[in-house]
Amino acid sequence: MHTITIIGAGPGDPELLTVKAHKFITDADVILHDNLVSPEILAINAQAEKIYVGRKFGDKSDQISRQDRINQLLHEQYLAGKKVVRLKSGDPYIYGRAAEEARYLTAHQLPFEVIPGITAAIAAANTLNIPITERNHSNAMLICTAHTADYSFEQLNGIAHMLKAGNTISIYMGLKSLHRIVPKLLEVCKDETIPVNAISNVSREKQEIITASLGTIETEIAKSDMAMPVVFIIGATPIH
Repeated sequence: MHTITIIGAGPGDPELLTVKAHKFITDADVILHDNLVSPEILAINAQAEKIYVGRKFGDKSDQISRQDRINQLLHEQYLAGKKVVRLKSGDPYIYGRAAEEARYLTAHQLPFEVIPGITAAIAAANTLNIPITERNHSNAMLICTAHTADYSFEQLNGIAHMLKAGNTISIYMGLKSLHRIVPKLLEVCKDETIPVNAISNVSREKQEIITASLGTIETEIAKSDMAMPVVFIIGATPIH
């Protein structure tokens, strides 16, 4: 029997895959993939059966049922003797829900391995020269999601205070929630000049960046036709 492989596909550019990820994708018999995995990465293995198990913005499907189906597919394909790859965009353990699959596979004593991928914030920072940590500027970066807007007051307040203290904040899936997040950051930081970078389609052909400030980012995005997925990096300025 083979090992089930949970792979981080990174932000989309196939050249940013790890060598190990590329090897397992190439050798797979069946690939269960998410919505944001790029066509170029899926094309690496033309022979494998591709099963779409993703979720798009606005999808109202029951997440529990969807995850149960993924777990069952992993189980069935493994028992059928297939080389199974579960392909996730970014990194499996950074908003990739790998924990739910790993717990299921562990509970059912199914062998698996997790291969890391480059998460969007790290890819954006490097491709666009945004120093997310820098001596005398920031010694930490916090990664959070747009669900920050729904966190408790204490959590959201804590995130804002990290920014105020000079740390960098990265927000995933925040395009539609910016109107709730920015006011809290401004309320705590009291500084409209803090830099904000919005990066769309990180590492892909249509990559786009808008660099503004806490005081102007909402206006600048409203004037654009920036497409999802978007990652925000707040508190660091690109090196030009």
